[in-house]
Amino acid sequence: MESVLSRVTVIGDGAMGTLCAILAAGRGSAVRLWGRSRERMEALRRRRENARYLSGHPFPDNLEPVHDERYALDRPDLVISAVPCQYMRSIWNRLRDALPDGVPVVSVSKGIEIDTLATPTQILRQCVPGRPVACLSGPCIAPEVARRLPTSVVVAADADDLARRIQDGLSTEFFRVYTSDDLVGVETAGAVKNVIALAAGICDGIGLGANAKASLVTRGLVEITRLGVAMGARPDTFAGLAGVGDLITTCHAKVGRNRSAGERIGRGESAEDVVASTPSVIEGIPTTRAVLALAQRYGVELPIVSGVASVLFDGVSPSEAIRALMTRPLRREGVW
Repeated sequence: MESVLSRVTVIGDGAMGTLCAILAAGRGSAVRLWGRSRERMEALRRRRENARYLSGHPFPDNLEPVHDERYALDRPDLVISAVPCQYMRSIWNRLRDALPDGVPVVSVSKGIEIDTLATPTQILRQCVPGRPVACLSGPCIAPEVARRLPTSVVVAADADDLARRIQDGLSTEFFRVYTSDDLVGVETAGAVKNVIALAAGICDGIGLGANAKASLVTRGLVEITRLGVAMGARPDTFAGLAGVGDLITTCHAKVGRNRSAGERIGRGESAEDVVASTPSVIEGIPTTRAVLALAQRYGVELPIVSGVASVLFDGVSPSEAIRALMTRPLRREGVW
C-alpha cells in the first residue's frame, strides 16, 4: 500500500529516529534522515546502516542520510522529530527558518523540559509556531519494530485529520497506529512512565521480586494518571497504549534504557556514573526533577516519583526509599 506521505523528513539519527526513517521508507516515502554531525551522517551514507543505534538493519534505497538542514527540510509532507526532549529547543531553534510554513511535525520524544516544564509538542509550538503538531507514543522498542515484530502505538493531535494522516502514512502489517485527540494525556504518560521505569529497575537491582514490582507498576500508573488528569488529560488515556501499554514494556523489557539504568542504581552505582557510561540519553533522570516540579504546580502527590528523586539526587539509599514508601499512612485504594 502506497503511503499518503510522498516526502518525510526525520530529525534525529538515534535509534527512534532511524527506526521512523526506515518505517516511512518502507511505506514508499522518500525519506531524509537529518543529524547534526556532518561526520556521522556521511558515515551513515557510506555504510547504509546505523550500527551505533540500530545495528543489523540496512537502509532502504529511498532513505537518504543528510546534514544540510535546508535540503533536509525542502518541502516535506511530514517532519518527524526524534530529538531527546532536553535538546529539542536548541535543535528546533536552529532549524526554524528552514522549516516551511504549514508543514506538520510529529514528535516521538518522551520527556519534560527541565527549565520550562514544557512537553515536546509545547516546545515545538514555541520554536516553530504556526505548524501543526502531534505526538506518537506507546510501547515501541526500536529493535523489535525493526525486526518487524507486531507493535501498536498511538498518535495524538488536536486536529483529527492530522492524526489520521499520520496513521495512514506510517501503519503497516506489523506497525499499527491508533489515533487520539488527548495530546496532554499521551505526552504526560510518555514522560512520567520513564520515572516509574527507573523505580522498576531499582526493584530489579535490589532483587525485590514480582510482588513488589507489580505493586510499583500499578501504583506508578496511579501517579501518572493523577498528574495527567490534573493537567487536563482524560483518565481513559492512561488505560491505553500510551499509559499502561508503554508502562508494561518500559518496566519489564531488559533493553529499556530507563529500567536498565535503574537496575544499575539499585545495585549500587551512582546516577552520575550510569549516565556517563550510557551512550543513549536516559530521559527518566532529568524528567524526574521536571515531574516533581509539575506535581508541585498542580498540587498532586507523587510518592514513587518523590522516592526516585530522593535516590537520584539526595543520597537516599534505595532500601531507605522503599521503606519510606511502604510505611506511609495507610489509605483506601483509588485509581487516582
